[in-house]
Amino acid sequence: MTHPTPGPVEDLPPFPFPGSSHRGPAPLFARLRAERPVVRVQWAGGGHAWLVTRHRDVRAVLDDPRFSRAAAYAPGAPRFSGLFQAPPGMIISLDPPDHTRLRALAEQAFSAARIAAMRPRVRELAAGLLDALEKQAGQGPVDLVAGFAAPLAMTVICELLGVPEADREQFHVWVRQFADVSGPPERAAEGGERLGAYIARLVGERRGGVAEDGEPTSAQGRRGADDVLSALAAARIGEDRLGFDELVGLGFTLLGAGFDSSAGQLGNVVATLLAGHRDVWRRLGEHPGDIPAVVEELLRTVNLNGNDTSGLPRIATEDVTVGGVVIPAGDAVFLAFASANRDEDVFPHADRTDFHRAGNPHLAFGHGIHRCLGAPLARLELSVALAELTRRFPDAALAVPEEDLRWRAGDVNHNLLALPVRLTRSTA
Repeated sequence: MTHPTPGPVEDLPPFPFPGSSHRGPAPLFARLRAERPVVRVQWAGGGHAWLVTRHRDVRAVLDDPRFSRAAAYAPGAPRFSGLFQAPPGMIISLDPPDHTRLRALAEQAFSAARIAAMRPRVRELAAGLLDALEKQAGQGPVDLVAGFAAPLAMTVICELLGVPEADREQFHVWVRQFADVSGPPERAAEGGERLGAYIARLVGERRGGVAEDGEPTSAQGRRGADDVLSALAAARIGEDRLGFDELVGLGFTLLGAGFDSSAGQLGNVVATLLAGHRDVWRRLGEHPGDIPAVVEELLRTVNLNGNDTSGLPRIATEDVTVGGVVIPAGDAVFLAFASANRDEDVFPHADRTDFHRAGNPHLAFGHGIHRCLGAPLARLELSVALAELTRRFPDAALAVPEEDLRWRAGDVNHNLLALPVRLTRSTA
């Protein structure tokens, strides 16, 4: 078997490629999908990896157990500076059978029925935040990131985890610190440690007021509490249950998916609609039944990922052929989800936002065994938020040109620093 030349691809810029934004992946991806869909790239911070860009090839890698997430943490595995990497032991960092067991237990608590039952509460929270913003709207533009997207996502995830209201501001600070990969690694690690200690305290409370080390927690046990962390602590398959560290890891997972990604994508889709699809915005206010299809197309076309991938490398555990290219054992592979979602072989006129698209097998939430556990919650929050915003403010408009919007540097995702909007009721 002949392997490709191991050196860097000289005619490609270092990865992540320049030119990516919330509006889509770097233009270079279209050429790679057509000409070199599986290509070896040089990581900007040093080292090399394989980049998979076509929809069918991304799905093939996700379905192939020879591409391991757990191996990314093994001694000697490729490392990529400046890349946020989920801690080992989390559900997104495991392979079967460990992943299979953890997923089965987690799904007992994070079921579609539980998430669907949250809709009235999410609507109540969204309405309350918009009430407050409407009072400010007479004084000028309001910030839909600080005043709506971030507090909505933070409150929902804090209620899911059972974080007391008094702790949420500090909790938010630690989350932002943990997600920032632009500064010293020690600072992000400190944020992660503080979050871990706090979530461990919550887990101890759910297990009856005793932490894993046997020390009592500050609060009384809350095994009867109706939050997801309590439900996770109570989940059983026969005699099997989630261990203390597994519960902490799932708390981290829910936090990352339920706050940072949800808040970021909510801001991004609102900015996208107001910048280029005001007609659709007005239509949704009058026809909320169209919202689910609109949400799916926005999930496909609005690029959340800061480097066009999930940021979670996989390691080939043996030589594997993907898209006609042999990926040698031990090499790292990145999956370009943003590129796969623009694949013309799957999505006709893929670069066009088509809110009437029939069938939409996008990969915004991944695919296969690692498909995002929080996908139903993300869809719920986006749908409720758009329903409330478009119903109440059909004439809402960006307060600055789209090119003047500012983005948070160094985050895992494309996250807006602020989204200044004029909120006005209908003038009709």
